Amino acid sequence: MAQLTTTDMVLIDKIFGMYGGYVLDFSNDRFAAFFNRDLKIDIYNDRFSIYGTSKGKHLRAFLEISSEADVARALHALWEYRETGMLDRGEAETVPNARLRLSNLLQKLGGKPLAPDPSAAPASPAAAEPKGPSEGKLIALEQEFLALAAMDEAPHQRGYAFERFLKHWSDVWGLEGNASFRTTGEQIDGSFQHDGSTYLVEAKWHSRPIDAAMLHSFQGKLLERPDWTRGLYVSYGGFSGQSFDAFTARRLIMMDGADIYHALNRRLDLGEVVRKKARYHSERRQPFARVTDLFTT
Repeated sequence: MAQLTTTDMVLIDKIFGMYGGYVLDFSNDRFAAFFNRDLKIDIYNDRFSIYGTSKGKHLRAFLEISSEADVARALHALWEYRETGMLDRGEAETVPNARLRLSNLLQKLGGKPLAPDPSAAPASPAAAEPKGPSEGKLIALEQEFLALAAMDEAPHQRGYAFERFLKHWSDVWGLEGNASFRTTGEQIDGSFQHDGSTYLVEAKWHSRPIDAAMLHSFQGKLLERPDWTRGLYVSYGGFSGQSFDAFTARRLIMMDGADIYHALNRRLDLGEVVRKKARYHSERRQPFARVTDLFTT
C-alpha cells in the first residue's frame, strides 16, 4: 500500500483534479480505457468504489489501496497524458513547481523521476545557482506545519512545537531565526532579522481568535525596545473583529494559520511575505493583510 501523506494527496488533486470528481479531461469510457490499455488496471473494479462512483473517487481509492509501484506508474502515465494535452492546447502550467514536486513524490514511491521539461531553455554554463531553499526542504516544512494540527499532546506542548516550526521557517528562508527566550519579567517566542530590522515573534496556537488585550500586551514589549525593533504576531486562530476596533498597531504585523498554509503551499519566500505585509500596513494602516490578497498570481 502506498504511503501517501495528506500533502501528497493535496498535490495530486491540484495537478489532476481528483477531489472535484473529475480527472483531467477524461470521460468515463476514456478513463477506463486509459487504465486498461496503458496500465493494465481495471479502475472501475468494485474495490476502487469505496468512496463513490466518480472518476476522482475511483482514483482516490486506487491511490490509497494500491502498491507504491502501481501508484507511481499511474501518476507517471497521468502526468504524460496531462502534459501532452497542455502542449497541444498551448496552455501554461498553473500549479507552482508541479513537475519537480510530482517528480519528488514519484521518487519517494520508488518510481522513476519525470523527464526534464521539454519546453525549458537549456541552462547556460555560466548560469547562477538557483536561489532559495530546495524543494525537499519546503516539502518537509509544509508537512511539519500540517502535522501540528494532528498533534494530540497538551496545548502547551503544541505551542512549543509551533514556536520551533516558526524558527525552522525563518531559518529556511535565511532570516536568522532565534528560538524563544526569556528576559526579565517577559517571554519572547522567537525573533528573526529582516531588511535591517529585528522582528520579535509572538506565537499563539489557539482555535479562538486573538483579542485586543493580547495585541496590546505584545505591542508594549515592542515599544520598550529600540526603534528598529518590529513585531510579527502569529495567531493560528486569527484575530477577532473587536480586536481591530480596539487596537491601533504600531511596528507590528499579523499572520494567521491560513496565511501560513498558503505561503507554504505556494512556496512563497517568507521574507517577501513579511515585506509585503509591512508595506501594506505602512500604506493602508492595516496590520493584517491576507497572503491570498497580497499574492494574487
